[in-house]
Amino acid sequence: MAQTIEGFVGTALDEARLTPIHWRVFALIAAGYFFDVCDYIILGSLIPDMIRSNFATAGQLATVGSATLFGLFVGTVGQGEFTDRFGRKTVYQFNLLLYGTATIAAAFSPDWIWLTVLRFIAGIGLGAEQPLCFAYAGEYAPRRIRGRVIAGIQMIGGALVWPLSTLFALAFRDTLGWRGIWIAIGICALIIFLLRFSLPESPRWLATHGKGARALELLARMGIAAPREPLATDAASDTRSDPVAVVFRDYRARVIAGMICFVAFFGVALGLGTWLPNIMNERGFTITKSLSYTFGMTLAFPCASIFMMYALERFGRKATAVAAFALAGLFAIAFANASSDTMLLVVGFVMIFFIQLAGNSMQVFASEVFPTNARASGFGIAQGTGRLGTAFIIPAILWVQHEWGLGAVFGGIAVLLVIAAYTVTRLGPEARGLPLDVLAPPTG
Repeated sequence: MAQTIEGFVGTALDEARLTPIHWRVFALIAAGYFFDVCDYIILGSLIPDMIRSNFATAGQLATVGSATLFGLFVGTVGQGEFTDRFGRKTVYQFNLLLYGTATIAAAFSPDWIWLTVLRFIAGIGLGAEQPLCFAYAGEYAPRRIRGRVIAGIQMIGGALVWPLSTLFALAFRDTLGWRGIWIAIGICALIIFLLRFSLPESPRWLATHGKGARALELLARMGIAAPREPLATDAASDTRSDPVAVVFRDYRARVIAGMICFVAFFGVALGLGTWLPNIMNERGFTITKSLSYTFGMTLAFPCASIFMMYALERFGRKATAVAAFALAGLFAIAFANASSDTMLLVVGFVMIFFIQLAGNSMQVFASEVFPTNARASGFGIAQGTGRLGTAFIIPAILWVQHEWGLGAVFGGIAVLLVIAAYTVTRLGPEARGLPLDVLAPPTG
């Protein structure tokens, strides 16, 4: 029986050597991902200044943060249907245009209500970034180094951004102010939008949507030899199925497990990103000292990503994520009971290291367990639910802290992380070294 077009393209990409096209794709993916993570860190770093300037209260800024997450939820879930139906590149272009424009407009907000509205719109634009990042990168990466490649992109776009964004806010908060900082971020996002016009479409997507000839042309540009025999087509060669229906019909257990894991990860990571500088400020740290300590703790993010590049291929996705989630929960309890500034810094560093290692190992895993014709939808639905849950967790952290104190906040964080440690085992079969089409075959 002749090999199918999608089978040939998938195997060719799985076994390919890295080419200049690979590096261009990975670089532009990482650049866009940078803004997804930077956006929320910047908000958390600027909250103390926004409160001190009487622009808004802590409760009003919690509403701003939640509105951003509601926008992210809409964008994350909505992108899947469009991306899986109409291609990766189209949505990947539009999202940064919307985000950059809305972010610049938000910097001119006259009050917190306008800021809330514009942050919601910016969130819609940014919502497509992470699901597409992991789907796009995974579809191009050779299977033998897929975990390492995605971990490397995550290190540049999702880990280095933590200390760099905190340092940026620390360095320029007095000169640019919170408005100027957001203008600068919006302009940088629009520059990446322009550079992304050079992105090629995903050959896997082309091969499963009736565009096999274009997929083979792109493979030829990458130096991959043409097939020696004519290729066959089947239902998956030009799929017409609804991607959301595919997810809930064939991968219901995986998407539900992903939802739970993302609620835990985003709830903890973004919750701490939003409130950690303010929590430290309320413990008696000056704004500058709280941001300096937060910067020191966030150096754990690139350290965790560097280790993840090794761990995913050495120990596998499941083992890495489970161990790290459990250890993050233990160090969350220790952080709440830190008795000195030095202990706070050290324990905070280790806690953030394991949160980063756990959550992003899980994200890589979740991006691999859905088929090409529903990958962005499956990952997007799971991640969108996590963002939506975080929209409630962020104000809940403030409420729990005021009612029961920091011990209760970090106790709740520990419980969420332990739940995630178990749930990640339900995402699907271990993905280390396996072709994507074996983990989740394309369907018609």
